[in-house]
Amino acid sequence: MLKIFGNLLDFNEKELKKLRPLVEKINSLEPGIKKLKDKDFPKKTESFKERIAKGETLDDLLPEAFALAREAIFRVVGERAFDVQLMAAATLHQGRIAEQKTGEGKTLSAAITAYLNGLSGHGVHVVTVNDYLARRDTGWYGQALTFAGLKLGCIIHEQAFLLDLDYKEKGEDDERLRHLRPVERKEAYLADITYGTNNEFGFDYLRDNMARRFEDQVQRKPHFAIVDEVDSILIDEARTPLIISAPDTEPTQKYYEFANLIRGLSSDTDYVIDEKLKTANLTDHGLRKVEKILNIDNLYEKDFDTIHHIENALKARTLYLQDRDYVVKENQVIIVDEFTGRLMFGRRWSDGLHQAVEAKEGVPIQQESITMATISFQNYFRMYQKLAGMTGTAATEEEEFRRIYGLETIIIPTNLPMIRLDYADIVYKTPRAKYAAVVREIEECYQKGQPVLIGTTSIEKNEIVDKFLKKKGIPHNVLNAKAHEKEAKILAEAGHKKAVTVATNMAGRGVDIVLGGSKEGREKKSWEKEHEEVVRLGGLHVVGTERHESRRIDNQLRGRSGRQGDPGSSRFFISLDDDVMRLFGGEQIANLMGMLRIPEDQPIEHGLVSKAIQQAQVKVEGFNFDMRKRVVEYDDVMNKQREIIYGKREKILRADGEKNLELKEQIQEKMNQ
Repeated sequence: MLKIFGNLLDFNEKELKKLRPLVEKINSLEPGIKKLKDKDFPKKTESFKERIAKGETLDDLLPEAFALAREAIFRVVGERAFDVQLMAAATLHQGRIAEQKTGEGKTLSAAITAYLNGLSGHGVHVVTVNDYLARRDTGWYGQALTFAGLKLGCIIHEQAFLLDLDYKEKGEDDERLRHLRPVERKEAYLADITYGTNNEFGFDYLRDNMARRFEDQVQRKPHFAIVDEVDSILIDEARTPLIISAPDTEPTQKYYEFANLIRGLSSDTDYVIDEKLKTANLTDHGLRKVEKILNIDNLYEKDFDTIHHIENALKARTLYLQDRDYVVKENQVIIVDEFTGRLMFGRRWSDGLHQAVEAKEGVPIQQESITMATISFQNYFRMYQKLAGMTGTAATEEEEFRRIYGLETIIIPTNLPMIRLDYADIVYKTPRAKYAAVVREIEECYQKGQPVLIGTTSIEKNEIVDKFLKKKGIPHNVLNAKAHEKEAKILAEAGHKKAVTVATNMAGRGVDIVLGGSKEGREKKSWEKEHEEVVRLGGLHVVGTERHESRRIDNQLRGRSGRQGDPGSSRFFISLDDDVMRLFGGEQIANLMGMLRIPEDQPIEHGLVSKAIQQAQVKVEGFNFDMRKRVVEYDDVMNKQREIIYGKREKILRADGEKNLELKEQIQEKMNQ
């Protein structure tokens, strides 16, 4: 293991060494670029496009184009790209993953790469994790790229925009969002660079392949995608395929009936559940009981559909929990993303599971769906001619990126040394003892004025910490999927002196926590004074209330602290009842604690403990990797068929001539029947 890691570091250092002369070349061009007048930038962009038309490559243009993009961003946004950001931008251009730590300016690096590749005329897709970030990033560094002469589009749910600096949206105060002019989707895709979410790009691809006329298709051939938070999109989301469906006509009453039926079953004798695999099955005893209730001789032989519904009802009751896996809001069951803690509006579990959860909660049931078109994220993104990504935490998944997507990971150094202190995990026997220790640590930080961010793995755990802090009378903010509208405001205040913020994993993405709080609307001297005071107190302290099943999510939580050379610290508190420990490795530590006769409220800090926790997480990561591999292997079979059918369909839609027109009319007639 150490040898493999050492080889990776050697490879990484060699690749960084190759990038350094390139950065020196870009820097040497800076004085000349600085002499350009504002009106010269679009002219320079046009000259780049002409040189490409005459046979020069993007690699030939890279030093000049990067230098121009850096200066455009400096003039419009007021930020000058550091050398390490140029290294990241070059890494992205090479079709690799750039691992940049939190606060190191991933969005700026992506904008520079997008500018160079936008010159090709084939279109660049910059993929973000949510609609807000797609709009924000278009209108942020995008203004600099528009200033330089490129056209920028933005795709979000049911809306599309072009960045137009002459347009001003009434009532929009955010300078980054006010110049987004609504347009047709096709127009946004014809821009040189298009920002959007992974879901919207994927669904538009599926919709294009269901279009009845060539003119109704909106996308061009997938050329180059830069995926922000690449680990979230290409790994965490990879178990969930994109599906376009139509409502089925099956009656919904049966779901309530099955929900009532399984309430009479006993967990001791009638069914078994597997939390790792998320499966629930009837035992022989349970099967006989159900057959008796339904008056059926052999359920497996005569009515497999009923078995499927019973198992879904069991899963809904035992494995899918409110405020962990979903919330009930306005009489609807809304899924909570297990990795980000965000609500996934419009997303539904398939194969009748969502209906089973709705029946369990007694809310109106939406009809099951028939799948019309589907694709996995793995196969969607592998269609791009060139693919690149960026994240703060890719190294732990390096093997998966390489094997599934053919992507190498390059770890980009930080601009300033990272000085955050990551303390050893503290393990307790019980959750009660653990939460008592968590509250003591928070109280200690609060008393001395150090801001603290508490990370939890679910809304339910979030609310447990909230109750403990209320009992202690410690003022705090709570951030979870139920309060997602206040996310930016809460995080802007999380770096203030004495600030206490309790958050689910959603605090790990997209927004930096600034020591001393946000600078917006404050006098410079007032902010600087508080900033210096918080720095003196040790910066932001991060408290993890349990380990996530992915080390990457833990690293993201830690990464909220110690940004851009700031001081900071982090510590995880663990109990043997935490999910990762209980399911994948707590026995070893429990035995050790038993042998040493450690009391409930006494923690254990030992190298063996840290090793066991890491081994448990590696087990889960391997388990989840295998599941994602199965998804892609299954979809690979379908993908071959999909490529053939979609290819033939495209030919017919594009075809001219009498014979093809006749064929089109016949197809149209069949589709209308």
